[in-house]
Amino acid sequence: MKNPNEPRKDKEQNLFFNRELSWLDFNFRVLEEAMDTRNPLLERIKFLAITGSNLDEFFMIRVAGLMEQVEAGYTGRDLSGRTSRQQLEEISQKVHLMVKNQYNCLVRSILPALKKEKVFFLGIKDLDPDQVESLDHYFRSTVFPVITPMAVDQGRPFPQLPNKSLNQAVYLKGPEKEELLAVVQVPSVLPRFVPVSLEEGQGYILMENVIAHFASLLFKGYHVEGMVPFRLTRNADLSIDEDDAQDLLVEIEKSLQQRRSGFPVRLEIAHKAKPRLRDALLHMLEIESGDVYEVPGPIDLSAWMKLTALPGKEALLFEHVAPRPVPALYDQPSVFDVVRDKDVLLHHPYQSFEHVLDFLKEAARDPNVLAIKQTLYRVSGNSPVVETLMEAAQNGKQVTVLVELKARFDEENNIQWARKLEKAGCYVVYGLVGLKTHCKVLLVVRREDEGIARYVHLSTGNYNDSTARLYTDIGLFTSNELFGGDASSLFNVLTGYSLPPQWKVFSVAPLGLRDRFLDLIRREAQFAREGMGARLIFKVNSLLDQTIIQELYKASQQGVQVDLIVRGICSLRPGLPGVSDNIRVVSIVGRFLEHSRVFYFENAGSPEVFLGSADMMPRNLDRRIETIFPVLDESLRNQLLGFLELQLSDTLRARQADAQGAYRFVDGRGKEAVDSQHRMIQWAKELFQQRGEEELKPLFQPARHRDEG
Repeated sequence: MKNPNEPRKDKEQNLFFNRELSWLDFNFRVLEEAMDTRNPLLERIKFLAITGSNLDEFFMIRVAGLMEQVEAGYTGRDLSGRTSRQQLEEISQKVHLMVKNQYNCLVRSILPALKKEKVFFLGIKDLDPDQVESLDHYFRSTVFPVITPMAVDQGRPFPQLPNKSLNQAVYLKGPEKEELLAVVQVPSVLPRFVPVSLEEGQGYILMENVIAHFASLLFKGYHVEGMVPFRLTRNADLSIDEDDAQDLLVEIEKSLQQRRSGFPVRLEIAHKAKPRLRDALLHMLEIESGDVYEVPGPIDLSAWMKLTALPGKEALLFEHVAPRPVPALYDQPSVFDVVRDKDVLLHHPYQSFEHVLDFLKEAARDPNVLAIKQTLYRVSGNSPVVETLMEAAQNGKQVTVLVELKARFDEENNIQWARKLEKAGCYVVYGLVGLKTHCKVLLVVRREDEGIARYVHLSTGNYNDSTARLYTDIGLFTSNELFGGDASSLFNVLTGYSLPPQWKVFSVAPLGLRDRFLDLIRREAQFAREGMGARLIFKVNSLLDQTIIQELYKASQQGVQVDLIVRGICSLRPGLPGVSDNIRVVSIVGRFLEHSRVFYFENAGSPEVFLGSADMMPRNLDRRIETIFPVLDESLRNQLLGFLELQLSDTLRARQADAQGAYRFVDGRGKEAVDSQHRMIQWAKELFQQRGEEELKPLFQPARHRDEG
C-alpha cells in the first residue's frame, strides 16, 4: 500500500530541477542585473564581469566533470532524469544563448552608455597619426619585448596554452607562398585596456588589437593573412588521492600543476573568424564544435572588472556604504567584557567585520589568553587574521589553526599562509582525510578569576576581511559554556584522535547534521497535522539534497508553510499541485552576494533559529565538516526572523520561481517598494544611531504569516 505521506509523482513530471541548468538560471539572474539600467553603469559592468568569471568556473569544474563521465561511458542519470550527455547538450544550448545576451548587453547597452560618459573604446582606424605614433612607441618599447610568437609546424607542435589565457591565432604565408600557423599569447602582465590620450574624455584600445596592428613586426619576411583572438578553458578540478598522500600539502602542490594543463572544455573565439583558422584550432585542440563559442565582442568578460575602477567616475558606482559598528561593541575597551555578559550578533557587510579582528587582536595581546583555535577556509591576500594569529604565537599563546588546503581556487594562497603560520610557531593542521573543513569557528581560551573561560565566534562566512565587505554573512559572539564545550570538542576531533562527542548545541556534518535537519522538518510536519501553526524558513546558497527536498515536499503536504530563500542552485520544484503547493522559492540578487545560511522553525509558537556554514547539498552534508548552531537569545532570534521576513518582502531584487523553473521578479503592484539589502544598510545605520537608548527600535518587525499577494 502506498504511503500517504509520500509526495505524488506523475509520470509526466519530474520532482527535481537539474543542478547545472539551475545554476545557469542563477547566472542569468546576475546578467539581468547587468542589463538593469536602474543600476549605476560601472556596477552593471561588475555584474557582467561576474557572469563571465562564473561561467569560467562552471566550465572548469562542472562541465569538465560531465565530460569525464561521458568519456568514461557513464550512463547514469541525475535527479532530473538526464544523462551526462543530455546535460552537456542542454548546457551548450543555454550557454550559447547566455553569451548572445551578454554581448548584446555589452555592445548595445554598456558601450554606448560609456560613450555618453566620455569613455571610448577605439579601433586603430579611429586614431589620428600622433596617436598611432604613440602606440607604435608603446608597442616597440613595452609589448614587443614581452610577447613571444610561437610557430606551429612539424618541429614545433601546438603550444600548451595556459588555462584562460587570451591568445591570437595567426594565419601566415611564407616566402614560398606556403601556408603557416602561429600563436601569439596576449600578455597578462600588461594592461588589457591600453589608454589612449584624448582631448575630451578617456580612450582605450584593446591589447589584442594593438598586437594585431603591429603583427608584421613579429613575423618579418612573412605576410599576415589573418588573425583571430581565442581563449581556452581547461578542466581545473583537482584529483587528489588523500589516502595515499604522504604529505597533503605537497600532493596538492603537484595537483595544481595539473590544473594548468587540463583537457580543453571550451573554446571562445572571435566571431567571423576565417574558417581556416577556426578549423585548425578545433583540430589541434581536439574540441567539438558544440564547445566552441563565437564571441561578437572582446573575449573574456571577467577582464572588464578592472574597468570599474575608472578614476573620476565614482558617481557611476553604488554610493559607498561604510559598515556600521555594532552598538554593543562600539567604543568598548574589551570584547571579552561585553561577550561575558551577553551574546552579540553581527550582520556583515552592514555591520563591521572589524569587531572580529578586534576580538582576535585583543586575544593575541591579552596576557590572560592561553590558547586560540581557528578554522580558515578562505582568507584575503594580505590577511590581518593570519597576521594576528602569527602575532599571538609569537606572544606565547598556544595557537592552533586548521587551514583547509582543498578550498577550490584558493589552494595556492592557503598553502602560502599555512607555511607562514608554521614558521611563526602556530600548530597547523590540514583537516581530516576525505573531508573538507568548511565550518567557521574561532575559540579563545582565557584565564579569569572564576577559572578558565571560553569565548567563541561562529559564522556563516569566511574569516576574510575582503569578502566581508561584499558578502552578506552573520556572525555570533558568545561565552555560553555549551558553545565553548562543543567548540573545544570539535577542535579535538579535527586535530587529534577523538571520536565525535554527544554535541550539546552544535549539529555537525557529516555525522548527524542531515538527521538533525530531517528531525526538525518532521517535527514541524507533526505540528501541522495537529492543527498547530507550522512554518519553515530556510535561507541558503544552494538546495540540492534529494532527501531534504523530499522531506520538504512531505511537510508541504501536511500543511507546513515553507519559504525558501535560495540564492543559486535549487533543485526543488515549488508550486507543484499535490507535491509542493505550500512551498515558495525566492532568489535575491543585489549589490551584495547573499551568503548567510539561516534556518527558522516555528516550533508550535516557540521559534528556533539556527545559523551555520552548510548549504543543503550532498557535499555539505556528507563530505564536509560543517556546523549548525542555535541562536538562544530571544531578542536575537526575533532580529533574525525580522531579517528573513524582510528578505521575503523584497519587491525590487527578489525573483520567485515557478513550477517550471522560471524566475520572475516579484509582482510589486499594490505593495511597498522594498530593496532588502538597502533596508539592511539603513537598519544598521539607525541601530548604531540609537545606541545608548534603553530600547532599540527595530527597523522591521517580524510578520507571523506570509502575504500571498
